[in-house]
Amino acid sequence: MATVDPTAVAAPTMRYASGVALVLLAGVFWSTMGIGIRLIEQANVWQILFYRSCALATFLFVFISFRSGFGPLATVRRAGLAGVIGGFGLVFAFAGGIYAIQTTTVANAMFLFVAAPFVAAALGWVLLREAVRRATWIAMGFAVLGILIMVASGIAAGRLAGNLSALLSACGFAVFAIALRWGRLEDMFPAVFLAGVFSIAVGGLVCVVANYGFSLPSRDIAIAFALGVFQVGAGLALFTLGSKVVPAAELVLLSLTEVLLAPLWVWWLLGETVSAATLGGGAILLLALAGNALSGLRRKPVPVI
Repeated sequence: MATVDPTAVAAPTMRYASGVALVLLAGVFWSTMGIGIRLIEQANVWQILFYRSCALATFLFVFISFRSGFGPLATVRRAGLAGVIGGFGLVFAFAGGIYAIQTTTVANAMFLFVAAPFVAAALGWVLLREAVRRATWIAMGFAVLGILIMVASGIAAGRLAGNLSALLSACGFAVFAIALRWGRLEDMFPAVFLAGVFSIAVGGLVCVVANYGFSLPSRDIAIAFALGVFQVGAGLALFTLGSKVVPAAELVLLSLTEVLLAPLWVWWLLGETVSAATLGGGAILLLALAGNALSGLRRKPVPVI
């Protein structure tokens, strides 16, 4: 979720320091995904997707209702085709992210999620004819190097499926970002709400067709619900509020809290270690993203991510 690109930059009431604190707190909320998935004992990716999305869609419906003066359906309809496309992109992002964390290390998955802004930049260049800065092309080259190091390590460790799923998740987030820009949607909540509804339908259908069922330990369901409300929903709300007073390039840097904290939670609480290749490739990816964001701070407005 750290790759969402809000367009609003200024708000009259909130202080900059408060905005920074909210964005950092959003990263903390988002970073709990890895530990949440690790604590689930029985549920598979589709069952987690179904229950997490039920909680997420309910939370966002209530949130949109309050923001829109209790006219949530009209707000969602205004998202139009762009909201639908972005919503379907997030279905792939959600499912790919859950499966990646289940089948590879949290650090590996989180570092590969970082590729989303670069995928969005490339898609924006191809589909929307958006200009891409030279610094971003250079950063993308380093990002590809970091990805290759981690994917190669994943092949050797038998975690290729998890790594590819993480990249699929990054591509889903990129499609979401591009859809918002294409539709000129400043409010991302309707598209995320649609993603929750679509994910309920997809997860539920797979559970029925594959005979996975919906009967799970109450602990698993509770964790999935918590991930929907707090990890995704509340994190998104905090990030959106903070983004009103924090420039886009700074948002990219601040939201790295998610990527840095997620592996620490599972290391501290569950003893999950990280390979040298993951650290090396992940460091290259993070430096590429941070370098691109820092170069963007010198230019207003920031044209990418």
